[in-house]
Amino acid sequence: MTMRTTLTLDDDVAAALERLRRTRNASFKDLVNEALRRGLGDMSRRTTSRKHVSTRAVALGHVRLPSIDNIAEALAVVEGEGFK
Repeated sequence: MTMRTTLTLDDDVAAALERLRRTRNASFKDLVNEALRRGLGDMSRRTTSRKHVSTRAVALGHVRLPSIDNIAEALAVVEGEGFK
């Protein structure tokens, strides 16, 4: 079954399709259908669970700055009081 419809494409998507159409010398319809097939296949594959990743904690020592909310105070600690 062939369905005829109107698509509104974002400018970047339309430009990418046009570049690809010129490069491949293919029809716009064929490129849109191929892109949709690949995209739909990719979207349906991503529903599988992902491998659990964890990061090992590392002790970096004590915090030298009481707070980084006050940048002047942080610079005074790091560069010394003569930074002003």
